[in-house]
Amino acid sequence: MRDRIDQIVQNLNKTIVGKEAPIRLVLVALLSGGHVLLEDVPGVGKTLLAKSLARCIDGKFQRVQCTPDLLPSDVTGTNIWNPSSGVFQFLPGPVFANILLTDEINRATPRTQSALLEVMEEHQVTLDGVSRPVPDPFFVIATQNPVEYQGTFPLPEAQMDRFALSLSLGYPSANEELKMLQNLAQPVKPADLQPCITLDEMYSLQQQCQQIKVEDSVQQYMINLVRATRDHDDVALGSSPRGTVALYRAVQALAFLEGRDYVLPDDVKTLAISVLAHRVIASGGHKSAPIIAQLLDTVAVP
Repeated sequence: MRDRIDQIVQNLNKTIVGKEAPIRLVLVALLSGGHVLLEDVPGVGKTLLAKSLARCIDGKFQRVQCTPDLLPSDVTGTNIWNPSSGVFQFLPGPVFANILLTDEINRATPRTQSALLEVMEEHQVTLDGVSRPVPDPFFVIATQNPVEYQGTFPLPEAQMDRFALSLSLGYPSANEELKMLQNLAQPVKPADLQPCITLDEMYSLQQQCQQIKVEDSVQQYMINLVRATRDHDDVALGSSPRGTVALYRAVQALAFLEGRDYVLPDDVKTLAISVLAHRVIASGGHKSAPIIAQLLDTVAVP
């Protein structure tokens, strides 16, 4: 079923111009069973990507526009009184979907942000002592503007740690932006795309990714790299063990996308910044991504 992934990429390229590399990273997050944080300015196609991906896998798409007055129950759902039956009835929130887009997540209050912690990790919502599973596969695409911070609530470390990858779509090149304008004559909308894989098949692919072989030497390389983030002089808080697991699952998914049944050290190098940088808190005004890049140059490669 690996050819289905190629069909998804082709489908997404119909609606999103010139973003092959970010699209593959988003697919890595999906296949690894994780979630993705898109840190980018408005108008570069984040919502379009989420809608198109949901259409490709024939999944249910829900969007939450995060604002300071958004309540946790607006995300997870709530119990409402049913006068006809005389009992409380659960009204599901938008998290009961396959693809959930939480737009401008850092505009929601910490209380509302925390409502996503359980469902992102355990794929369930607990309300009044009752746990309800969300559909499988369940994939969160969260966005935030890295420039405008007025009226925002920075994501805490525990929330950032729930995202398998963090990346940016970036501005298109001049030729890509010209192609966008030319495509306006016959625009392709997400609703125009044909689903190329079922939800059951996508879940099966996620299970297949977990069977990709990772040699002991490559496992040790990942551990050395993660532990190096905790010992670096310019790092206040290094990556958590959850980051190690996320890196392991991500490189398996990347190898699967590349048509291999084994992981290479280059897979680790390709994904290290996207998986680890948002989990590392640098000190002294330093940025975390350059620190990860430096560690990739210094940690011995098997």
